[in-house]
Amino acid sequence: MPHPPVSLLLCPVCREPLSAADEEGRTPSLTCPQGHRYDAARQGYFNLLTGGGTKFAADTAEMVQARVDFLAAGHYRRMAQELSRLVAAAVPGAQAILDAGAGTGYYLGMVGGAMPGTDAVALDISKFALRRAARSLPAASCLVWDVWRPLPLADASVDAVLNVFAPRNAPEFRRVLRDNGVLAVVTPQPRHLQEIRGLAGMLEIGGEKEGRVAAAMEGYFRPEETRHCEYVMNLSAADVRNVALMGPSARHLDRDALRNALAELPETIPVTASFSLQLFRAS
Repeated sequence: MPHPPVSLLLCPVCREPLSAADEEGRTPSLTCPQGHRYDAARQGYFNLLTGGGTKFAADTAEMVQARVDFLAAGHYRRMAQELSRLVAAAVPGAQAILDAGAGTGYYLGMVGGAMPGTDAVALDISKFALRRAARSLPAASCLVWDVWRPLPLADASVDAVLNVFAPRNAPEFRRVLRDNGVLAVVTPQPRHLQEIRGLAGMLEIGGEKEGRVAAAMEGYFRPEETRHCEYVMNLSAADVRNVALMGPSARHLDRDALRNALAELPETIPVTASFSLQLFRAS
């Protein structure tokens, strides 16, 4: 069970520092000086969303399994490696990284591998995703949390924030970043998955996404670098199914129509992967 630094995590109720409490015979927990206690799930993550939880829909077990299978096949590895190089070069000597909307921890694991010795925090609203993250990143602090709320991290406590296909809370990202820290945002480009978007029940991606991200960061961050990563993936029918089931469109997907469409596919199909990697510096 990871022991996060006292200076890093905050109690979501009273905003006092959280520290690990591993008492013999008791479930590992995070506690604050006011006595609020958050016990670890047996899979290793902590659920800080007590009380009313969140109004947003978390990824289901089916969605998470599809994402695990797709990422394990290596289809987004090239992008993840580019992200790792970008962040590692931007904050050499970083001490702590936050992945806001971490999902299964795939990207945090890749970036952390390029920045050994850093403390890592993974936030996501899906307990199913964080079960996977806690398993693959045993040294990270994996917390169920809603990114739209004040983050359970201290001011100026991390050197880098990762945001990959996830909601962006610019004021909170800036608050938890140290001066001169960086925010790395990954979004899909219009050509991303263009060959199968209709088949997989996905909406088209507008060409203005990059600009919208930059506009949302104004006043909190200054743009530093933008990289575009595009390549061709050879996907099987199972891969296409996983792509369809691992994103938000899965909640409205016609499973029968997808099954029939997959039956008509060749053994593999070339599909475009196209991403924008935008790096912002805390201003």
